[in-house]
Amino acid sequence: MTILLAVLLGFCVDLILGDPRWMPHPVVYMGKAITRLERLLRRLLPDTPRALFWGGVVLAAVLPLGTLAFSAGVIWLAGRIHPALGFAVQVLWCWQALAVKDLRVETMHVYEPLCKGDLLAARKAVSRVVGRDTQSLTSEGVTKAAVETIAENFSDGVIAPMLYLIIGGAPLGLAYKAINTMDSMVGYKNDKYLYFGRAAAKLDDAAGYIPARLSALFWIAAAFFTGGNAANAWRIWRRDRRKHASPNAAQPESACAGALGVQLAGPAWYFGKLHEKPTLGDALRPVEVEDIPRTNRMMLTASLLGLVVLAAVRWAVLLAL
Repeated sequence: MTILLAVLLGFCVDLILGDPRWMPHPVVYMGKAITRLERLLRRLLPDTPRALFWGGVVLAAVLPLGTLAFSAGVIWLAGRIHPALGFAVQVLWCWQALAVKDLRVETMHVYEPLCKGDLLAARKAVSRVVGRDTQSLTSEGVTKAAVETIAENFSDGVIAPMLYLIIGGAPLGLAYKAINTMDSMVGYKNDKYLYFGRAAAKLDDAAGYIPARLSALFWIAAAFFTGGNAANAWRIWRRDRRKHASPNAAQPESACAGALGVQLAGPAWYFGKLHEKPTLGDALRPVEVEDIPRTNRMMLTASLLGLVVLAAVRWAVLLAL
């Protein structure tokens, strides 16, 4: 019950405050730990595919397990000082593991200059939340990038941490964040990380497998409550959910495309190189700027639905034990 209450309070605080820039964030320290561990492992290991792969395995094991042990230890020590302090630390980290408000705020920073016709400012704003090249994007391209970011990050930034928080409290939620942060830093199929980042990428795929599919289902339900096309969201999800190199990325994104009645994804430029990616959804109408707030409304509704459903499942399990 303590964990469930901490997650509920953490979710509410995230909705209100988001992630204030002045507050130290666990993900920042995870990133620093990843950089230092990578530097150490590369210094100790020979530059061969086999050695780099096993170095990546060490990184993929040490960071999540270390995060789990450290956060559990801090919460335990805080609880020994006073139960209220232990609970406060739990709430703090539940709050910081979620990214509902920040996802909305960052993408609305893209929407505002688009409404004013300031394409340069919109490109700059969207470059902060996507990995693709943005300097040549049209207004429609910027809008699509923002919509895709909301849908894809709904799984990684909301439902996945929420699920792990509800299962195992802040320690398990932060362990997931460590896995996801690792993947975002080293999980690339380029010359530098093809072998070293493989374990992190596979671990992130495994950790996000169930949350991604739950995210799509919550999104489809949210479309029904927010005026989207829930039937089309279900149809497109069923058809296009596997049309991505990642087993997880197209799950909520395809549901979003169907709910809006637009076509998302497709070819995109990354670091000056064109990547041919399949499209998701049918172009029943052109993408328009108002799709950004529409997508955010669905994301917020799906987040609330996810919290209610996952909390109810935990409550039911507790009553059954």
